[in-house]
Amino acid sequence: MPRDVFEADVSNHKIALTLHKITTFYDMLKSFYNESMIEAGLDEAGRGCLAGPVVAAAVILPKDYSHELLNDSKQLTKKQRDIIRLDIQRDAIAWTIAEVSNQDIDEINILKASMKAMHLCVDKLNVRPEHLLIDGNRFPNYPLIPHTCIVKGDAKFMSIAAASILAKTYRDELMETLALTYPHYGWEHNAGYPTPKHKAAIREHGVTPFHRMTFRM
Repeated sequence: MPRDVFEADVSNHKIALTLHKITTFYDMLKSFYNESMIEAGLDEAGRGCLAGPVVAAAVILPKDYSHELLNDSKQLTKKQRDIIRLDIQRDAIAWTIAEVSNQDIDEINILKASMKAMHLCVDKLNVRPEHLLIDGNRFPNYPLIPHTCIVKGDAKFMSIAAASILAKTYRDELMETLALTYPHYGWEHNAGYPTPKHKAAIREHGVTPFHRMTFRM
């Protein structure tokens, strides 16, 4: 290979490595929004489902926490989520999970139910946070604790990503358990979301006590 071609090859390789490092750096989740405070990340799972509760989680991580797999739960495989969940539960300073039932969702609507689940999580934390980091664009004030809403926060901050994993894995397991009693709806696979199979099963078998009656089915 001519020397000038070889040098161009090496140069292009170095540029590619540099761009990869830059991209990786900006893809990394941030540790905290406000590092000077005890910060809890909050997220929910199951907002768009036809059946089952909405589930929220809150997580307070150590200041120096890192995890090579931690990411938005939707970007991970089930196996990865199950592994990371155990690590979060072991390593977190504090974590909680709360659910609001499908009956409550029908009574107060899904948005208010999701916010209620998040408030319940904060109520249950055994370490009082000084700041709440919320996935999404709205959140009713929690008494005496300031908050910041972050759109797609589960892909930006570690504590929110951790909360998204705890909420999703808890809810998925719950729906898998309910599927043993109500096997027609495929909840072990769709977690209650409106898949064609789920909708077809509703038309054929009717609704269960766990369906959200105010949702279009």
